[in-house]
Amino acid sequence: MFENLSPDMVIRLYAFSIVLGALVLWELLAPRRLNILRKLRWPSNFGIFLINSVLLVVIPASALGASLLSLEYKFGLFIWFKASLWPSIILTLLILDAAIYWQHRLFHRFGLLWRIHRMHHTDTEFDVTTALRFHPIEILLSILIKGAVIILLGAPILAVIGFEIILNSAAMFNHSNVRIPRWLDKYLRYIVVTPDMHRVHHSVYKDEHDFNYGFCLSWWDRLFGSYVSQPKDGHCGMTIGLEIFNQKEDARLDKLLTQPFRSQ
Repeated sequence: MFENLSPDMVIRLYAFSIVLGALVLWELLAPRRLNILRKLRWPSNFGIFLINSVLLVVIPASALGASLLSLEYKFGLFIWFKASLWPSIILTLLILDAAIYWQHRLFHRFGLLWRIHRMHHTDTEFDVTTALRFHPIEILLSILIKGAVIILLGAPILAVIGFEIILNSAAMFNHSNVRIPRWLDKYLRYIVVTPDMHRVHHSVYKDEHDFNYGFCLSWWDRLFGSYVSQPKDGHCGMTIGLEIFNQKEDARLDKLLTQPFRSQ
């Protein structure tokens, strides 16, 4: 079944499937918000995910490819300074997570990038499948940005594979519609981005969805002044999505793919 996939992609696929299955089960057993319209949203969200998955298999560029290229040509800071393996791995994980934070922030800041990214925000509810809903153009741009950082660092292969697994797992977790005790969420978010923390970022209000950009570590939002603790309307009362592209027909797969090229 996986004979055409590289070993790292097989590992990532297994990790993705396990985390996705666990979070879907958690959402069913202990949801944070009710009536999240799965029948309306899931076909398109999974459709986007399948398109992006095929894209990642077909195109030659990848995070692992960038690491291999760096190793082949002996290019990158860790290679030049002959850094030890484990410090290189830890620094790679931290720097890549910070880079994703700033990438996300820039996609909100500049109009053209926002048109591409806003498809993620036009999901009218918030659950684990929202983490799969990124436009293919954004996926390609993200690969280029990540690849550039990996090459500049000379990042170890192990760190790159680990980061890809952590990033996908963290994105699914912090987009999940799961109920976590308030006391536990309070302490977790000192380290990682929790679903309640990231849900604020999907608020219909601009002064909320322009905050809480982090995907894995919550430190960057606190450090760079983009942290908001709670939504003004409460987690169960808040409106998810944007004031545009929020009708039922906008949830169709074809509408999602053409959304960056349309105005409303």
